[in-house]
Amino acid sequence: MREFYKSVITIITLILFVSFNKSGALEPPKPQADSEEVSTCTVCRNLVKSFHKGIEKTKREKFDGGDAAWEQDKNLKYSTSEVRLTEIQDDHLCRDVKKGREKCHHLASEYSSEIEEWWIINEEERPDLFNHLCVDNAKVCCMKGQFGPDCKNCPGYPDKICNNNGKCKGSGSRKGTGKCYCDKGYFGKFCSDCAKGFYESYKDENKFLCSACHAACVDGCTSGGSSNCLGGCNKGWKLNDENNCIDINECLETKNICTRNEFCVNNEGNYSCLSCDKSCDGCTGDGPDMCNKCADGYHENENICINSDILGRKIHENYARYGTYFGLCIATCIIFQSNVYAASAIGLLVGLYISVSEYILATSNVQNATPNLDLLQPSEL
Repeated sequence: MREFYKSVITIITLILFVSFNKSGALEPPKPQADSEEVSTCTVCRNLVKSFHKGIEKTKREKFDGGDAAWEQDKNLKYSTSEVRLTEIQDDHLCRDVKKGREKCHHLASEYSSEIEEWWIINEEERPDLFNHLCVDNAKVCCMKGQFGPDCKNCPGYPDKICNNNGKCKGSGSRKGTGKCYCDKGYFGKFCSDCAKGFYESYKDENKFLCSACHAACVDGCTSGGSSNCLGGCNKGWKLNDENNCIDINECLETKNICTRNEFCVNNEGNYSCLSCDKSCDGCTGDGPDMCNKCADGYHENENICINSDILGRKIHENYARYGTYFGLCIATCIIFQSNVYAASAIGLLVGLYISVSEYILATSNVQNATPNLDLLQPSEL
């Protein structure tokens, strides 16, 4: 009977397992498919990079292990041995590739004989592996500055591609049109002209540079600065008698340009409105000393709007401080009746404490912290 129950439990467990698998609850996670779109040329470049990393990681001067003893007996060098090539292919090839790893392994397998052919060439005479594998044999890439199925030269190949002011569409691949895509500030079929808003700042046989016009220029310029604009001045600028674009100070020329509790700051070609200090009711600049008048709960003291509550607190603090000093003096006098020497020492310490405390308070930057009570009386608003 016990065996019967065991069989029933086993059957139920299998049924539940299958059911959960169908619903996906217990199905183990599937490895991510290598479905990211990566061009074959990029795959080949990654393959070459990983091979060179393998070369770096297998640098040593001699064979390891007894399996390669026959190579050592034949005076073969480890640096060019099949043992090293196998180590690179098995342990390092495509290992660090994140995108298109499966394609990388497939390409390495497909062109393994070409890689071995390159490996046995004398180290000093070996061609570049990228050219040998990706350009000449696999034919999935072109040399830099070439494009398309036939690896045609980009405009300006090899040293002045797109006048060095743009990029050739498809450069280094078997795709693309070879058309120049110009950098900012350049335009034209070969990026040989300055775009609108830029001017020719330098040109010789090897270099052509365009620089941005001054921000004041509305329609380009002939040179740098605000005195060489074409088509007038941009908004925020105006033309003076010398035909130069000068900045308009909106803060001076436009009344009430900002709201009541903001102040105006002039910028080149523009302006900004910034909030007044919280102690101000209207202001001409930043800080409690730039108020038109003080906000509620603040009052003016030596041209600075300060919190009115500080006065009451400071008066009470001063009373408490003087009370502490008075108490220390009374305690010293009481001790003096019992022990003159002890009282003298304590009195000296009390005097030193009071002096240092008052000096620190008098030289601090805390507003209204001085012990003079006359300075703490509220000013008339």
